Amino acid sequence: MNRKRIYAIIEKGVTHTLMSRVYEDFMLLMIIISLVPLLFNKQRPLFIWFDRISVIAFIIDYILRWITADMKHPEKKPIKAFLTYPFSFIAITDLLSILPSIGVFNRAFKVFRLFRLLKLLRVLRILRYTPRIEMLLFVFKKEKAVLLSVLGIAVFYIFVTALLMFNVENSCKASGCSIVFNSFFDALYWATTTLTTVGYGDICPVSDFGRIVSMVSSLFGLAIIALPSGVITASYMEEIKKSNNNSSNEKNP
Repeated sequence: MNRKRIYAIIEKGVTHTLMSRVYEDFMLLMIIISLVPLLFNKQRPLFIWFDRISVIAFIIDYILRWITADMKHPEKKPIKAFLTYPFSFIAITDLLSILPSIGVFNRAFKVFRLFRLLKLLRVLRILRYTPRIEMLLFVFKKEKAVLLSVLGIAVFYIFVTALLMFNVENSCKASGCSIVFNSFFDALYWATTTLTTVGYGDICPVSDFGRIVSMVSSLFGLAIIALPSGVITASYMEEIKKSNNNSSNEKNP
């Protein structure tokens, strides 16, 4: 089998043949199987086999993608594509999901829990085989300017609200109130949870003016959180319509 045929099978979206769909479903199954042992504290023999089979599949997939890197990036010279592929984000993620299973980190990391955390990177491999998640990431990239603007507003509002609440609550110390916000970080934590409308209730203002600030912050939080939600939803629906139209055009040339 030549490299062009391999690339057509392993790279999602290049072709829509039976082999490419089978490969995509098989790799998705391997990812799910590899995550099963992480759901349990005790390791069973079956889980060891799950890990071995999945890591072999991941290694083969990694090698196949490496040897076809020049086809994925035709704008680069072949030698440059081969040399730079291991340093791409998805390649690093794939490699970090493989290394803990083959014991490369045994000497460097002696804590078993760290192995489990590194294996959780296998979840990121699902991005490659899930078109809807990939589409959502594209929406984030497309609306980056708007989302960053909203993020800037949110961070600024959190800081101002936290600063106001921290000083308001500390100023009531003279009247005998107990201080809830022992540090500015406590105020930042409270402002963040309030802005996102979570409000755990573990830290809350005790003064009347502090409660007024809390109510105003909650109302503004609803408005700020609603802004990116609307943008993402509208853009995502637009991309779904484009995808459906493209599929219809391919079926009815």
